Amino acid sequence: MDEHRQPRLRRTGAWLAALAAAALLAAVSAPSAAALPAKFWGVVPQTETSLEQLQRLKRGGVGSMRIVISWPAAQPRRNGPISFGDFDAVVGNAASAGIEVLPFLYGAPRWAVPEVPVPGSGGKVKAPKFLPVRSGKQRSGWKRFVKAAIQRYGPNGSFWAQNAALPKRPIRTWQIWNEENFKYFVARPNPGEYGKLVKLSYAAVKGADRGARVVLGGMFARPIEATRKRKPPQAYFAADFLEQMYKRTPGIKSKFQGVALHPYTGSYKRLTPYIEEFRRALKANRDAGKGLWITELGWSSQRPARNNSFAKGRGGQAAQLKGAFRLLRSKQGKWHVQRVYWFSVGDLRGSCNFCDGSGLFGEGFVPKPAWNAFVGFAGGRP
Repeated sequence: MDEHRQPRLRRTGAWLAALAAAALLAAVSAPSAAALPAKFWGVVPQTETSLEQLQRLKRGGVGSMRIVISWPAAQPRRNGPISFGDFDAVVGNAASAGIEVLPFLYGAPRWAVPEVPVPGSGGKVKAPKFLPVRSGKQRSGWKRFVKAAIQRYGPNGSFWAQNAALPKRPIRTWQIWNEENFKYFVARPNPGEYGKLVKLSYAAVKGADRGARVVLGGMFARPIEATRKRKPPQAYFAADFLEQMYKRTPGIKSKFQGVALHPYTGSYKRLTPYIEEFRRALKANRDAGKGLWITELGWSSQRPARNNSFAKGRGGQAAQLKGAFRLLRSKQGKWHVQRVYWFSVGDLRGSCNFCDGSGLFGEGFVPKPAWNAFVGFAGGRP
């Protein structure tokens, strides 16, 4: 998705010289690598990922994986039980592979919030009409869902008690919603309503795990719909949405520990203005110390096309990854970057205008040049 959205020496002397050069390079680069937060490099799967595939990702240096935990999937029926069976295998496989899980809690069952066609989708795509904060039943339902997720996967979670053979890797960071400033994830984006959702979520999270962290949903940096004067708005620039959330929600600063951005753009060279305008909104609200999570970022290996600025070809995809990762690594301290998640692990046809080729792996889990580039930054083995 973009602004329009729909990478044997034979002689003893030579071997020693190469060894010395490698040691020097390691000595020079070690402080930079050590400065990055743990589990800095992550991925977002589009489809189910097997344990074997996750183990390969771990060997390649992947430290974290971002997944959705959906309220509609967990509680499809009004007054029905909340069940996380669909997510147990994902969390369990990640634990076995040694990969941290970052869930984003998202969605509302149709019995709680009406679902409507996304404007401009021709009725093919639907989203919740608004966030689940407009009635007491919606608010209490969302809080029960959030609390239940933590009681399942948090430090004292029933999942770990029921799966004692697994390495215990409780989830301690929870992301609230996804692209809340964009019509595809809530048909009528509203910064004030999102602030209310964050407050509700914070209370539920902290009530179940005092040591857990709350991170805002990843905001789409600059959707083109935000430039169109529609009422109600179909989208906001991320910086504007954040600014309005602060203004409309007194006391919101204390209710989350990190912000998240999806700085999708046709070239990594535009990342700097996207990220810096977002950080300026934090600074303007005296909240500049908050960590920044880049929870989606990517380009496609599809053949370049005029109508798709994300289609870069296989070599171009790897080049964009290298440029973006080099920039984010160098600016990590200045921008307070905590995690970077590449979208995606594998390709998925038809789900968005670049998802066909956004994967680090193609069909049959065959690696692309972008995977080798990712491994080079993450310090793993391809």
